[in-house]
Amino acid sequence: MKLGVIADDFTGASDIALTLAEGGMSCVQYVGTPSTPAQPDVEAGVVSLKSRTVSAGDAVAQSLAACDWLTAQGCSQIVFKVCSTFDSTAQGNIGPVAEALADHLGEAQVIVCPAFPESGRSVYQGHLFVGDKLLNASGMQDHPLTPMTDADLRTVLAAQTAWPISHIATDIVFSGGDAIAAAMPRTPAMIIVDAIRDDDLRAIAQAARSRKLLVGGSGIAIGLPANFGAVPATPDWQPTTGAGVVLSGSCSTATRGQVAAYAKVAPSLEITPEDIMAGRINVDETADWALAKDTAPLIYSSADPASVKAAQQKYGRDRLAHAIEGFFTDLTRALAVRGLARLVVAGGETSGAVVAGLGCSAFSVGPRLAAGVPMLKADNHQMAVALKSGNFGAADFFAHALLRMSEL
Repeated sequence: MKLGVIADDFTGASDIALTLAEGGMSCVQYVGTPSTPAQPDVEAGVVSLKSRTVSAGDAVAQSLAACDWLTAQGCSQIVFKVCSTFDSTAQGNIGPVAEALADHLGEAQVIVCPAFPESGRSVYQGHLFVGDKLLNASGMQDHPLTPMTDADLRTVLAAQTAWPISHIATDIVFSGGDAIAAAMPRTPAMIIVDAIRDDDLRAIAQAARSRKLLVGGSGIAIGLPANFGAVPATPDWQPTTGAGVVLSGSCSTATRGQVAAYAKVAPSLEITPEDIMAGRINVDETADWALAKDTAPLIYSSADPASVKAAQQKYGRDRLAHAIEGFFTDLTRALAVRGLARLVVAGGETSGAVVAGLGCSAFSVGPRLAAGVPMLKADNHQMAVALKSGNFGAADFFAHALLRMSEL
């Protein structure tokens, strides 16, 4: 294994796994840190953690364990994959994990860049944009778990780490990899690097050839396969037909639009916080209902920010999140034993719950369904799976993903 990735959630893991696979590297997405060695033909290993919203200490411990496994497989470079919207709180977990990994690997200068231009995420003058909006005006300020109220990545990261924060601006990035490398500070620092184009990310990769650690979204991996001699390729895949289901727990603006669009053309079932907390939803009955439909149904708990806030105040944020995720874990398990063939999931926390229900240890990575979203196949099922970050995909993503799974 040449390149290792530690991802702080499951959708982000599949996102960067797609980037590496399309870059020509043999890539596997692992569920948690494996307990056995990787297969010898794996060039890039992506360890999926559910560490974004746990305590900083827990996130650090999980990430260091993943780092040790990846370096034991031969990885010379580690990427700490975070969300392209830099999802975190004042306590972390991006800063604490990046700091711990840098200390562990002996890296004194750490490039940090969450940009992903294909999905509208760009970093300019140290500020993160989503499309033409600053991060804190993009809808991310209403995220139920990690509200992002500041677009200046320098101040966001400075609140999470004792390390000095530096910045390399666009004019230097436009001059190429050598210019970026020359502009790197000579003393320990985390360096926010601007990127508004894919070519900027390739220049960052050139500057990072000898770096032991990078921090960023999946875009930071665009130029990395070339550093290891890989040639761009399309992953192999076989079509998957049979019963399909869409599960959505994301409350992002994009996902709520996708839910509204798909509910117009397919059976849908809304799972409310009241349903969950009162125990009114029977998992087996819900699974039977879903698989009896001729058209793949939608089961969702996505809601608008005001409704989410009211439910959190009523039941408690952590208690409610745990209950909803537990429902999706149990439902996934029930669907899998009934022979589900195609599964589309929206939301990072929801995806983590679904993967727990699948009980798999790794995914093979297939072709793309949309920017940042590949088809996956679990190692213990013949099921085709898509794990979509809440903010990704066009309005018709659910229908498109199900169709693509069966046609490829």
